Amino acid sequence: MAWSSHGTGQFEPADLGALGARCVLENGMLVFNPGHVFLGEDVYVGHRTMLKGDTRAELRVADGAWIGQDCYFHSAGGIRIGEGAGIGPRVMILTSVHEETPPPAAILDAPLRFAAVEVGAGADVGIGSILLPGARVGAGAQIGAGSVVTGDVPDGYVATGVPARVVRRRGES
Repeated sequence: MAWSSHGTGQFEPADLGALGARCVLENGMLVFNPGHVFLGEDVYVGHRTMLKGDTRAELRVADGAWIGQDCYFHSAGGIRIGEGAGIGPRVMILTSVHEETPPPAAILDAPLRFAAVEVGAGADVGIGSILLPGARVGAGAQIGAGSVVTGDVPDGYVATGVPARVVRRRGES
């Protein structure tokens, strides 16, 4: 396979699909395919965060969302982050995976499978967590630091671990 560069990730704010009022885009932020990245109003994006827009789907961040530093979002399958959601530093959101193929085939040559990831309004994703293709974090849900989310976390619940498991409803001990 002949590899090619994806570019530098340098962008002009006007290149974004949408950039709401009063957004803060910190230094070192990189955006690929910026026309497929849509940021609502009052969005904060931390230092060195990489947003990989993709021609196959959109990356949409609703009003008032906060994205910490050093995050990595790959939106080939689509990403939606709800209003007022918080995404901790070093969170990764991935929306594609290579299908499994029997050896000796190279995994890189296998077809890709895409699935959207959604983070609901008012949810919080803890530092260093990973959301895999098809993950859904419900509105007001909380994901513990370092968790790996592979499926659905219902609205208002707390999930932790690898893989993440629902442990309780928010506000309950």
